[in-house]
Amino acid sequence: MLGSAQIAALARDRLGFETLRPGQAEAVGAVLEGEDTLAVLATGTGKTAIYQLAGLALGGLTVVVSPLVALQRDQLRVLSEHPAGVEVAELNASDHSGQRKARDMLANGRPGFVLLSPEQLTHADVLELLAASRPRLVAVDEAHLVSEWGQDFRPDYLRLAAAMRAMGRPPVLALTATAAPPVRKEIIHRLEMRTPAVVVGGFDRPNLNLSVFTFADEETKARRLLSHLRSSRGPGIVYVATHRHAEDLAAQLGIAGVSAQAYHAGLSARQRREAQDGFLADRYRVVVATIAFGMGIDKPDIRWVSHAEAPGSIDAYYQEIGRAGRDGEPADIELFYRHADLGLNRFFASGGVSDEDLLAVTAAIDEHHPADIAELAAAAHLSPSRAERALGRLTDARVVTAGHRFDLTARADVESAVAAASAVEHDRREVARSRVEMMAAYAEYGGCRREWLLSYFGEQYDGPCGNCDNDLTGRKAARAADQPFPVGSRVKHPTFGPGLVERYDGTTMTVLFDRVGYKQLRTALITYHHLLDPDP
Repeated sequence: MLGSAQIAALARDRLGFETLRPGQAEAVGAVLEGEDTLAVLATGTGKTAIYQLAGLALGGLTVVVSPLVALQRDQLRVLSEHPAGVEVAELNASDHSGQRKARDMLANGRPGFVLLSPEQLTHADVLELLAASRPRLVAVDEAHLVSEWGQDFRPDYLRLAAAMRAMGRPPVLALTATAAPPVRKEIIHRLEMRTPAVVVGGFDRPNLNLSVFTFADEETKARRLLSHLRSSRGPGIVYVATHRHAEDLAAQLGIAGVSAQAYHAGLSARQRREAQDGFLADRYRVVVATIAFGMGIDKPDIRWVSHAEAPGSIDAYYQEIGRAGRDGEPADIELFYRHADLGLNRFFASGGVSDEDLLAVTAAIDEHHPADIAELAAAAHLSPSRAERALGRLTDARVVTAGHRFDLTARADVESAVAAASAVEHDRREVARSRVEMMAAYAEYGGCRREWLLSYFGEQYDGPCGNCDNDLTGRKAARAADQPFPVGSRVKHPTFGPGLVERYDGTTMTVLFDRVGYKQLRTALITYHHLLDPDP
């Protein structure tokens, strides 16, 4: 197989790249060795080039699953602009000529790249074409969408594993910009990846200045936020928790003479498109948004991102702040934090899928074998969102298969399927609660914020960075004198089970346990009572 120098030469000769970025050659090399590969590389590090290079080196057909038509067309443009010398086509509902070409490539196994949206996996004829095509590689772009821990979960991604089995199970390359260990674990599980190579890196964004402003009461926080937004320079995004807050804050900014627009899922598609296009064209300086805003936004000169409330996880926070400063110029990141605001996140984390919903969905699958979420929801007499969540637990428990239709596996009946999915849901709630506490730990941390964030994603960084509020004011976190287990090592707890040592802060250590998520433990007590053992 190709070595790093040969991969670099291929990138130069076929795609016009002068150099490869960190992680690219390693990920391509793993794919060429026949390994399933999960590449977790920050936005702007050239993730799409990985599947392009791997596909070119392998020859034959590469199938790329990509969530947005705009992203597909951008990727097609990149391939067509460089002398790659391969056919490319997209399979989506909006381009009939592209559909004909893509279908012909799949039917005849012609070499090249076929890009399709996950919604295409709901069509039986598409699944038949994919099964007949026998591609050399399947690439899953924006792979965090397969995970409910990631933002913007897409239930059609649950069909990918069955589709890849039908294709003869070629090597799988999953690509994402933001995936902490729980998200990676779920991506690997749901895509049925086989002992994958995991390439992680590039999370450090040294041009982002990280700050947290802490408040005791909501009125002071709201007044300070409005003042801060009015005086901000350049285009920016402020994230809020609710549709109402987005509308109200955008109106307040408009009264203050700031060109601002609300963006949230409650708006019509036309209104959202107008808000997005207006922001990209600089007609609006500020977008006041819920998490609905972000994917596919490529505006390199965003000078700041603020959060009016802490998101439900560090994963969500890092993905949202990553939209600032993509041109490499300085950008400001501000979190307006009130500990009491986490109550809503804790409430949502304690909720989830009820046994009643699991029973309704399982029975509907057993009796009706529905073909899509709408049909499943109708048969189970649930809303589509509740049916989606229950389906996620059932597929995680490996008691339901998601192909063209949803079916119970051969070894499962309704009762055993519900029990297995209920156990998955219990563990999931524990992890969800722990992710909220990690958001609080970051906001209340007294040391280098960049060091804390990077360690969360498994990237070693020794602060101070000199570009966060704590470093600039001389605050330092107490260094742990006692580190009984190396960072990154596996350990086992008698109650929490196996886990990974994430970091040490003063007198505490953070361990990410496989079943119950993040736990902050008193290091001295753990050592004195011998509560952790190495887990080789």
